[in-house]
Amino acid sequence: MASFRTARVILSLIGLLTISSVSAQKLTPALAGTIGQPSGRIAFIKEKGVWIMNADGTGQMKVCDATNADGRLSWAPDGNRIAFTRSGTASFQGPDGGSGGTHKIYDIFVAFIDSAKVGNTFFWNMLTSDVGSRDPEWSADGSTILFWKDMNANYINATGPNYQVCTMTPDGKNFQMFRKDWQNMSEFLTYPSMSATGLIAFEMIIDLKRQGGIAVLPKTDMMAPLADIKAKAAKLKGFVAPAWSPDGKWLAIVRNDISKPGIYLTTPDLSKLYLVYEPAAGASVRAEAPSFSPDSKWLTFATSDEAVWICDITGNQAKRITSPGGGKTPAWSKAIKK
Repeated sequence: MASFRTARVILSLIGLLTISSVSAQKLTPALAGTIGQPSGRIAFIKEKGVWIMNADGTGQMKVCDATNADGRLSWAPDGNRIAFTRSGTASFQGPDGGSGGTHKIYDIFVAFIDSAKVGNTFFWNMLTSDVGSRDPEWSADGSTILFWKDMNANYINATGPNYQVCTMTPDGKNFQMFRKDWQNMSEFLTYPSMSATGLIAFEMIIDLKRQGGIAVLPKTDMMAPLADIKAKAAKLKGFVAPAWSPDGKWLAIVRNDISKPGIYLTTPDLSKLYLVYEPAAGASVRAEAPSFSPDSKWLTFATSDEAVWICDITGNQAKRITSPGGGKTPAWSKAIKK
């Protein structure tokens, strides 16, 4: 068996050749509304553990000493729990000595702020044990966790991944998968984010060879014909890592190619595109979902040097709040800090 990696690695390389040209203006103050000062708490990964800090980068505290945290973080609406992914590696060598391979595996866990406050950073709950689930996002009402899963992750002789969008309850039960035809799919839906009204944004991957772009569907329409989803995704081909604003007005997306990287906003119908942040020459934005502040006026994200930034949605007041190497995959708590 030839070894395989997650499709994001493949697509990041091939996407450089297929991405369409993009020209976007910044969001006007009239559309953005009143922008106040950033506040609240931001979770992030540092030293492969889960940490939190204030919105200005102060008050850093380790929450979870997992040693292999990897990927998107998401706060529960109560502001006391953080869902996160831990990663590992599966490998084998066939009896003939010539076959075999290696791929990454993942599962989802929950860390607790209260435990960290009393000095216990080695306590967490395991929500999945299928070695394929990753990148959780808590729903706005706290009832479900959205994530994506490699349905082939636990097959030792799998020739490639099969990515699907799923949900579960916060106790790790009531697993549901949106596509009922998943076993016959060569197109995969990945990196999902759900608005408070049930709109799901996701990346579409086609044949593990190229990126289909970003698409948005109501939760009830996730079984739409794949040809229709391809057509929707083509509007924003080459963009990755969608994330909804709490007010549902905006979808933050990332363009991570070397020619014009940056953070952008689009509308729920994907008809408008606004530039939020463009890194300096030679730098890039990590291909991770940005995260909105509770009032939907600010974004936090990480650059390729693993520094965490914040920026308001008009593209002004960009601030680096950790030093390079100081964090990645930041996620803003939607709860008011107590």
